[in-house]
Amino acid sequence: MTNARDRATAFCATFGLQVPILQAPMASACPPALAAAVASAGGMGGLGALMSDAKAMRDWVTTFRSSSNGAFQINLWVPDEPPVRDAAHEAAVRQVLSGLAGAEVPEAGPGPFTQDFEAQCAAMLEAAPATASSMMGLFPPEVVAAMKARGMKWIANATTVAEALAAQAAGADAVVAQGSEAGGHRGSFVNAAAEQQLVGLFALLPQMADALDVPVVAAGGIMDGRAVAAALTLGASAVQLGTAFLRCPETALHPAYAEAVATTRPEDTVMTRGFSGRLARGIRNQVTDAFAGGLKPAPYPVQRALMAKVRDAAAAANDGARMQAWAGQGAPLSRAEPAGEVVRRVWAQAAALLP
Repeated sequence: MTNARDRATAFCATFGLQVPILQAPMASACPPALAAAVASAGGMGGLGALMSDAKAMRDWVTTFRSSSNGAFQINLWVPDEPPVRDAAHEAAVRQVLSGLAGAEVPEAGPGPFTQDFEAQCAAMLEAAPATASSMMGLFPPEVVAAMKARGMKWIANATTVAEALAAQAAGADAVVAQGSEAGGHRGSFVNAAAEQQLVGLFALLPQMADALDVPVVAAGGIMDGRAVAAALTLGASAVQLGTAFLRCPETALHPAYAEAVATTRPEDTVMTRGFSGRLARGIRNQVTDAFAGGLKPAPYPVQRALMAKVRDAAAAANDGARMQAWAGQGAPLSRAEPAGEVVRRVWAQAAALLP
């Protein structure tokens, strides 16, 4: 379909939506209340389940379903290969982080540092949302088959046309085109390639739309109806918003984090591995500066584990200068308004601009 409205209407019909707006499944900022508000306004809510075990996933879904009968997705990270550890390097990283935390950062230990992916997949299949999504790679074929048997749709996140084509070939029903403007982690299938895949959304989107037969969801820097209309015009069938929802009361961000989002200019966000060991866009602060020079962070997910004391100290001190604060380049356009109002306002603006 070449007509933007027709593509959006078809996407909504396929995914059970009233408006083609998805809430990004942000692992650190996706309480059920946020997802329910988005879903009840006609969009798609989302659980970023990266840090959730099976019980936490079940509890989230139960709470969501008690609050809304709208659509939601469960998002899982496809695990990386185990990191190569270097004790001397980790000691140097710990020394820097100890200075930021104001207390000694202990050794990370042997891990594991992530949730059991197979158990997460089982919990996702048990919950059987209408839609599940993948990040950092593709679901294994047996998981895809189990999803299809349950009538579930699969949305795969991709940062390049090649990744998108691989997702389509593996059975994805739609692909998120993640532009480099987006806040949070890059969805690159190959961790080491992330820095070479920083393509802006409006360059990536039309190429991905031309290459694929499945719908494309645009993500990265989309904050209002102008960007939604532009994304749909360039070939998207829907959009996914993350930073736009950060200041909503339902998200319940730490006040210092919310204030940082409100005052952050596009150039104040940086690509960094300092928070987790994987490349992500966040607000520049003492942590990102500490790893902007010669010292590299520990690999993911070891760096994320080592950062725990810094995160805790920053939260206790209400200190945004040390917080793990993800945000996209559109942060200055965010508003502190209810999530349902964000959905309705943004779509009304876009609808007024679309032919």
